[in-house]
Amino acid sequence: MNIFGRGRSGKRRGGPDLAARVTALQQVLQVGGPRLGEVSARRADELIGKLSQRLTLAGDNTVAALAGATGSGKSSLFNAICGSAVSQVGVRRPTTSTATAAIWEADPEAAEPSALLNWLAVPRRQLIAATGQQASLDKLVLLDLPDHDSTETAHRAESDRLIELVDVFVWVTDPQKYADAALHRRYLSRLAGHDAVTIVVLNQADRLTPEQLRAAAADLTRLLRADGLDAVQVLPTSVVTGQGIETLRGALAQAVGRRSAAAERLSADLDAVAVELSADIGTGEIDPATVHRDGGLAAAMAAAAGVPTVLAAVEAGYRRDASGAVGWPFTRWLRRFRPDPLRRLRIGRAGGRADAADTVARTSLPPPTPAALTQLDLATRRLGDAASAGLPPRWAAAVEDAARPPQVDLADGLDRVVGEADLGMRKPAWWRVIGAIQWLLAAAATAGLVWLLVLAVLGWLHVPPPNTPYLGPLPWPTLLLLGGAVVGLALALLLRPAIAVGARRRRDRVAALLDRGLASLAEQRILQPVQRVLAEHRETRRALEAVRSGR
Repeated sequence: MNIFGRGRSGKRRGGPDLAARVTALQQVLQVGGPRLGEVSARRADELIGKLSQRLTLAGDNTVAALAGATGSGKSSLFNAICGSAVSQVGVRRPTTSTATAAIWEADPEAAEPSALLNWLAVPRRQLIAATGQQASLDKLVLLDLPDHDSTETAHRAESDRLIELVDVFVWVTDPQKYADAALHRRYLSRLAGHDAVTIVVLNQADRLTPEQLRAAAADLTRLLRADGLDAVQVLPTSVVTGQGIETLRGALAQAVGRRSAAAERLSADLDAVAVELSADIGTGEIDPATVHRDGGLAAAMAAAAGVPTVLAAVEAGYRRDASGAVGWPFTRWLRRFRPDPLRRLRIGRAGGRADAADTVARTSLPPPTPAALTQLDLATRRLGDAASAGLPPRWAAAVEDAARPPQVDLADGLDRVVGEADLGMRKPAWWRVIGAIQWLLAAAATAGLVWLLVLAVLGWLHVPPPNTPYLGPLPWPTLLLLGGAVVGLALALLLRPAIAVGARRRRDRVAALLDRGLASLAEQRILQPVQRVLAEHRETRRALEAVRSGR
């Protein structure tokens, strides 16, 4: 009779290489870090330590433990399995304060598994010769645990400690306490998935009639299924009549004979901790590559960086400089009354260059308005909400935090983008050509004016003037003066539409340049941190999948 469960899949548990699964669990803890629940992460870390120690001490021994409540007859059942009074049985309760170990060994020359027992910290030990009826129990280490419902806190703690370490559980209950809520809530329900290494004994069967025993066993089976132990069978026993003792001994012999109970227990523990961690990790995340600037982030960053102000200054600066380069030379002095907008903002000409004491370009742009900062905060929130969709709370919070860098740092980055931008303020070649023409026209007008003044002075002095050449009806001095002035001023006026077009084009080029700079800033300060958290979540989730048995 095989009373061990095979798990819900119907297959023996043991899973793939335990060492590989432990490595995957370590990766989960390492990458997941503080984004995992504190309780589940601590249990996983403790399990890694237990796995490392138990696999080191694996050997050929199988450790089973009899656990039960006060008065369930656990110690008497332990003695019945051993065939002698190894564990003390008393009238006063609770009796068992520390665990007792019975070690079956067929070879009288073999030493007891002291390293394993020292790790279990079981001081009371009894060696039993695995001969005759006991031969099938060779290499079994059977523990009689303190009562799990003892009034002594130290007894309960000792029982709980060893329950976490053993390979096979033998839960001993009785007709009065088999439905105890504490037993099912604190222990049996937490062993869901450990069917392959769990035996449930309904002891003191002699106190019930056959009909009552069948009803109690059926009810206990129902409760076990509710606990998640679907494949565990209930074994009725009685130390008084000997009922079920040999069957229980045979079940323990099955565990020993498989030589895999330790691996099955550890594999089930890994399954359990994987289920617990899955609540902290979830089942998926959006593709990090799909995270991009949307939801108004680009516009909000531009507004916070003062890009509209910069573009207006670029356009005005172009108009001012162009007017100075191609305008009528004798009216250029008026430009002094129009301050350089870019110089006032410390960008372009004065900005974008760091001095010896400050390696960061600074501008004189006004700080972002509260409205602009609010829009930027809303845009980063929308991005964080979209990127964290479907993630558990801790991971979602990490994504949202990554999407919202400190406002001071972001404002500094925005100012740096504008301050270090090359606004392309070089003068176009046509400015120089037109400027040269304007100077020639100005020189002609000047020459005509001087010529006319000389003629006027000679006339005032009654000195006969030299012959003045004419071009048609106009004398050359007048023609030079009027032609140079009129043509120069007309040329300046005619070039105003070309200056306006050039100003808009420069504005558009600078807008594209700043957009690329802001996109790079968003990539570095917002998108990459968000993508990094999502990539870490994916790595953690895949490592958790490797922890699960059967993967």
